[in-house]
Amino acid sequence: MKTKARSTSKGWEFFQGLGKTFMLPVALLAFMGLLLGIGSSFTSPTTIENLPFLDHKVIQVFLRFISMVGGFAYTYLPLLFAMAIPLGLARYEKGVAAFSGLIGYVIMHLSINFYLVETDRIANADVMRQEGQGMVLGIQSLEMGVLGGIIAGLIVYFLHQRFYNIKLPQAFAFFGGARFVPIITAITLSIVGIIIPMIWPFFTMIINGIGSAIKGAGVFGPFLFGAGERLLLPFGLHHILVAMIRFTEAGGTAVINGDTVSGALNIFYAELKNGSPISASATAFLSQGKMPTFMFGLPAVALAIYHTAKPKNRKKIKGLLISGVIATFVTGITEPIEFLFLFLAPALYGIHVILTGLGFMVMALLGTKIGNTDGGILDFLIFGVLQGTYTKWYLVLVIGVIWFAIYYSVFRYAIIKFNLKTPGREVEEDQEGSDSANSKSSSHSDNSQAAKLLDALGGPENIQSLDNCITRLRLVVDSLEKVDEPALKKNGALGVIKLDDHNIQVVIGTHVNHVRMEMDHLIESKGYKISG
Repeated sequence: MKTKARSTSKGWEFFQGLGKTFMLPVALLAFMGLLLGIGSSFTSPTTIENLPFLDHKVIQVFLRFISMVGGFAYTYLPLLFAMAIPLGLARYEKGVAAFSGLIGYVIMHLSINFYLVETDRIANADVMRQEGQGMVLGIQSLEMGVLGGIIAGLIVYFLHQRFYNIKLPQAFAFFGGARFVPIITAITLSIVGIIIPMIWPFFTMIINGIGSAIKGAGVFGPFLFGAGERLLLPFGLHHILVAMIRFTEAGGTAVINGDTVSGALNIFYAELKNGSPISASATAFLSQGKMPTFMFGLPAVALAIYHTAKPKNRKKIKGLLISGVIATFVTGITEPIEFLFLFLAPALYGIHVILTGLGFMVMALLGTKIGNTDGGILDFLIFGVLQGTYTKWYLVLVIGVIWFAIYYSVFRYAIIKFNLKTPGREVEEDQEGSDSANSKSSSHSDNSQAAKLLDALGGPENIQSLDNCITRLRLVVDSLEKVDEPALKKNGALGVIKLDDHNIQVVIGTHVNHVRMEMDHLIESKGYKISG
């Protein structure tokens, strides 16, 4: 029974880690998308007509250069996933893991090309796309997209875990340890590349089936996606759903400038890059659906929490709420506000899930065309306002006002009606904890907070693995009984999620990386070594 529990714990740890690794390339993609959006918006004929001073050779060359840089991440996204997955999941020799990811991805496509040539299935250039083939790093191969990078990355990770510390016979000792990982990667992925063309139709059938189910849901497709993402967020698994819709056939397929492009975000970037009309069917799963909730709904929640706090405590919680509003309004990072009510009132979080899904559905029904990833003010301005009125950006403001009123009314009523202990309404002994959370919610953290959190987690001897995502510490602990949840909250934790007997997440805020690094130093200074 204990073995089964440990296996379940390892499963949670793996899928959480996988979701986290997706954020490394996606974060780069989000920033590069902003560059692409700025470059495309200021080089469009409509913008130049309205702003004639932009019609200058030097300015236009610079803007095209910005667009080129922004298109980098989109062009090489599968390779980025192939490297980021083993890099993020590996606990030791991370550099070797990433290096092996590059090797594995290239070798896999070389082997696919070899198989296609030897079996006389290599397509001519004029029918390459129709045959599901394309050029990958100069190699004619199957059009696998991001899924190809994910497959290569996962295989490399498992090979790395198995062989990074292997000991070979004395005569071959030079090739042992970490040096063996790229060697076994090259051998294994070359075989995988031969097998993939035989089974690839099965993969495409599954993904196309998911895409067909979403399309078959009609107007409810965006609703299911938006609600599903919020529903998975507390478990840290939402990135997996998001990646599937953004980067695979499940998010749609389109032919743009002669190229077959799959995934809602890929389609949007390809259209933006080529100056093609933006597809409302692609943006239905992107930033526009988040905006009613992220830019208006969650700030309304913060205002409701502030207004229902005890008057003497409002000054104490103001900083906490403002930092949360800035995070969601500007960057689309919502956890600092969501975790203020997730554990106090799960029913309210359920309403939040539904409203987020409805936001996606309503924006899609209204035909808005605002893409990218974050759903904050930057996406609204760059991919909405600056692209012109055809994006129908003004509808975001109309729906946003309605969402603000709904969120504020529902949350204010629920907090008062059920006497929810949101920040500022705690009993007297807990107010220090709220003040602590407020004082620690800035970008500065100190050793005292990291030390107190470490003690509340049972000390370094209780921690098997320590890592972080955008807002949370992700830990594998030896015993949950040693974890002092009230002490964690008293020292700045916005929430504590216990996934099973060993996996725990502690929501800190956007400064979590600083806290994690300080905890690492404290653990090492006490003579312990843990995996990350």
